[in-house]
Amino acid sequence: MGEAHTTGHHTGVSGAAAETDTTLVVVTGLSGGGRSTVARALENVGFYVVDNLPQALLLDMAELAVKAGGAARRTAMVLDVRSRAFSTDLAEAIRQLKERGYAPRVVFVDADDEVLIRRFESVRRSHPLQGDGRLADGIAVERGLLEEARDQADVIIDTSHLNVNQLRRRVEELFGGEDARRLRVTVLSFGFKYGLPPDADFVLDARFLPNPYWVPELREHTGREEAVSAYVLGQEGADAFVEAYADLVNATTTGFEREGKRYLTVAIGCTGGKHRSVAIAEELAARLRRTGLAANAQHRDLGRE
Repeated sequence: MGEAHTTGHHTGVSGAAAETDTTLVVVTGLSGGGRSTVARALENVGFYVVDNLPQALLLDMAELAVKAGGAARRTAMVLDVRSRAFSTDLAEAIRQLKERGYAPRVVFVDADDEVLIRRFESVRRSHPLQGDGRLADGIAVERGLLEEARDQADVIIDTSHLNVNQLRRRVEELFGGEDARRLRVTVLSFGFKYGLPPDADFVLDARFLPNPYWVPELREHTGREEAVSAYVLGQEGADAFVEAYADLVNATTTGFEREGKRYLTVAIGCTGGKHRSVAIAEELAARLRRTGLAANAQHRDLGRE
C-alpha cells in the first residue's frame, strides 16, 4: 500500500493572516503521481481549488482567498511543472507564504519511478520534462527540481499502490472531516406529466396509491400538509413502500461512498407532483434521517399547476 505521513515541519504564524479562519492547502508533487485526483477529492470536501497555478501567483492567491472569505475560506492551490518559473522557485514561494503569516498545509504526491512510467505509458503521454529523452529522464529531472519542496511538505502521499478511490479517501480523511465525507441524499418529488428528473439515481412511482386529487376536501392542499400526508400514508401499501425504499437506500450508501459518490437523488413521482409524491418524499427523507443519513426532501413540481 502507498503511505501518507506528516513531516515535522512547523512554522509559527503571525500577522493578519493568522487571525483569519482561512485554510490553505498547497498541492504539488511528481507528474503522474495523482495531483488531479487529490484536487478533485479536495473539491468533494468543500475546497475551492485553483489548478495549475503558477508559482509566482501563490502569495497573491492566498491573499485573495483570505480577503474573499465565504467559499474561499478553504482554498487549495495545485502547482505543477508546466509553469516555467515553478520548479526552482516553489520552495522559496512556500517559505514566503509562511513568512507572511499564512499556515499552508503542503501536500506532496509521490510514486515509484516504475509506477510513474507505467502510468504515462498507459495513457501514451510524454513526461513534461523529458524533452527528447526517455520517460525516466523526465522523471529524474523533476525529482531533482522538487527535492526541496518535498522536504518542506507537511503531508507526503505515496500513491504507488493506491487506486483512485483509495487516494481520494486518504485525502478526505486528512482534510474532509466526517461530515464532509458523508453521502447526502435528496428525496425529490416530481410529476410524471412534467417528465423524469434527469439527475435521478432511483426513480420510484407512487401512482399505485389513491390520488387525493379526487377527494374534494384535499384537492387544493399538498402533500406537505397533515391532512394529505395522513391520507396518503394511511393507504394500504404506503408504509411498506416507504420502508422498503428506506432499506434499499441504506443498503447502497456504503457502496456509493466507497465509490466516491457524494450526492444521491431518489426521485418519487406521481401524476402532477402535488400530493402523493410530496407526502412520500417527506416521509422517506424523515426515515432516512432517523437512520443517520443526511437526507432532505425537495419538490420539483409543487405549485406548478
